[in-house]
Amino acid sequence: MDTHEVFNQVPPLVGHDTAADPALLEGLEREGAGWAADEIHELGRLAGSAEAQSWGRLAERVPPRLHTHDRYGHRVDEVEYVPAYHQLMETAVGHGLHAAPWADDRPGAHVARAAKFMVWSVDAGHGCPISMTYAVVPALRASPELSARFEPLLTNREYDPGLADAATKRGLIAGMSMTEKQGGSDVRANTTTATPQAGESDGSYRLVGHKWFTSAPMSDMFLTLAQAPGGLSCFLVPRVLPGGERNAMRFLRLKDKLGNRSNASSEIEYDGATGWLVGEEGRGVRTIVEMVNMTRLDCVIGTAAGMRTSLVLAVHHARHRSAFGKTLIEQPAMRNVLADLAIESEAATTAMMRLAGANDRAIRGDEGETAVRRLALAATKYYVCKRGPIHAAEALECLGGNGYIEDFDAARIYRELPLLSIWEGSGNVAALDALRAIAREPHTLDAYFDEVGLASGADARFDEAVARLQKEFTSFDDIELRARRIVEQLALVFQGSLLLRHSPAAVADAFCATRLDRDWGGALGTLPTGLDLAPIIDRAVVA
Repeated sequence: MDTHEVFNQVPPLVGHDTAADPALLEGLEREGAGWAADEIHELGRLAGSAEAQSWGRLAERVPPRLHTHDRYGHRVDEVEYVPAYHQLMETAVGHGLHAAPWADDRPGAHVARAAKFMVWSVDAGHGCPISMTYAVVPALRASPELSARFEPLLTNREYDPGLADAATKRGLIAGMSMTEKQGGSDVRANTTTATPQAGESDGSYRLVGHKWFTSAPMSDMFLTLAQAPGGLSCFLVPRVLPGGERNAMRFLRLKDKLGNRSNASSEIEYDGATGWLVGEEGRGVRTIVEMVNMTRLDCVIGTAAGMRTSLVLAVHHARHRSAFGKTLIEQPAMRNVLADLAIESEAATTAMMRLAGANDRAIRGDEGETAVRRLALAATKYYVCKRGPIHAAEALECLGGNGYIEDFDAARIYRELPLLSIWEGSGNVAALDALRAIAREPHTLDAYFDEVGLASGADARFDEAVARLQKEFTSFDDIELRARRIVEQLALVFQGSLLLRHSPAAVADAFCATRLDRDWGGALGTLPTGLDLAPIIDRAVVA
């Protein structure tokens, strides 16, 4: 006999278009990639389908498994994934979320890729090898011979898993193997050695050492840092050597992580592995700078995607759940929270799309956009990725106890977002990098103030925030101690300028009334009275 009736439960959020995001679509047009809208909507509808969402949940709930040996005792060093993971990868590669834009001459190709990377938000873990494959291309171009050999396969839209000689495959995936246990972000402390192989005509090196984090270990190749005779250098290390022999890479274990579980982060040893020099000896850090620019942008994209998904889940829940005689979305306190979540999400997405546009134009040789990207990206990576977990926690709370249960998606998003603040430079590293850019390339600060100055006079609170920020640079005493405060202000003023210029007045007004107000406490759901919340929340509703 049934003891209860199930009612007042929220229906599953399926069958929607994750690309139905006004801030994303407006940015797509503004940054010159409106031509990609149809494909982005196609991918968004797939991402919103029950099938794709089940792929994401399954890939995360059944994590990859390491096999160091086969059943006969032969060393294999392979990682096994569930089929759902490969379906996610095939979709991402097929839609060009990996390195495909490098083979596309159309202006806005990298903007379109950023938008697609955001809407394909069903699983964060498989995004790691997709991101690294995208980022490896500009670094690899430091060695034209290697670039000519591998770039066509890295940019090809065919996913070809399994270990084989790269020359025999239809497409390639790349990974990264940089940090070591004694150094972490201080890669100059690396102890892995690279010795030229005497008698080899291909200019290869022999690598010996231990790597603390090697992401996506079933990738076809990796960029790695090692100490060569001329200093810290960058190398391309394949999993399989020409001719089919496995390279001497030994997998010790997979990391047991808080989130990002579908991605196999591994600890490895190079036991005389073969690698080829990328760039010049002693210039390894400089060689990978362009790679870092790309992966830092992807950290911002991933965080913006997590914010948008959390927001949509929260609004969907509030529209369908009733309490105390009203739907949650009709309750004033909940409306304040939802509107604030929406403001945070729109600010992140709008900044991300502006940076994607700067990235696209910088790649095409625009020096002014290169300068904007250099400082604004470092500041935005710091701030947006710091706000991601806070935003996810508040959105999770909108679902009440259900948000804390793994049957719902809010908990998974909450576990994912701290990684994006850590990856490619945790908080202090990102903040200090922004200050380093100002010290070494003063024109980047000029370019930044020229950019935000485009909103000058639009709002008195914004103008006051710009003036306060400029005062931070009148003295450089204790600037490292002030690093986080300065870089947070850089990010907020950048976001404010974009919202004032491009977003609805209600969004910009609410942003300036909180994020640029010196009395704002920083907690979400503390918007002051007198703001128009309805149009802010409406931008978060999906059909």
